[in-house]
Amino acid sequence: MASHEQGEMLLHLYELRREAKLRDARTWFIGNFHATTAEEVLAKYPPPSEGGTFIRMVTTYWDMVANFANRGLVDEEMLFETSGEQWLVWEAIAPIVPEWRALYKNPHYLGNLEKHAKRYEAWREKRAPGANDASRQMMARMRASRKASGAN
Repeated sequence: MASHEQGEMLLHLYELRREAKLRDARTWFIGNFHATTAEEVLAKYPPPSEGGTFIRMVTTYWDMVANFANRGLVDEEMLFETSGEQWLVWEAIAPIVPEWRALYKNPHYLGNLEKHAKRYEAWREKRAPGANDASRQMMARMRASRKASGAN
């Protein structure tokens, strides 16, 4: 059962999500991030470009939220019931993270998000079998559509 303090923390994290720049970054990330290698990320979204900044904002925000959940500061099931965006972000970056970890010489880079996303996926599959696969198929169709239209 979630505590009052955990509920307050979750509300605070949602307030942070509403901050204008982070909201812009999240909107951009979901609609525009399509890279599958670290080299592609650097070519398409080099620092200090807006895309590069938005990628860092979104990934580090969700890694922070995952860290809170991993430590029990936020009731994880309550978070799972109210947000799946962290899983979508992880799905988008998962193929690239091993390269980033090697590049930064940090085997733990975005590790909180990875652990949390894996638990979310297991929780979701138990509650809604097939939902993860359906989401992956939908994301693949969206990527194919963007690619066909010539979007980045």
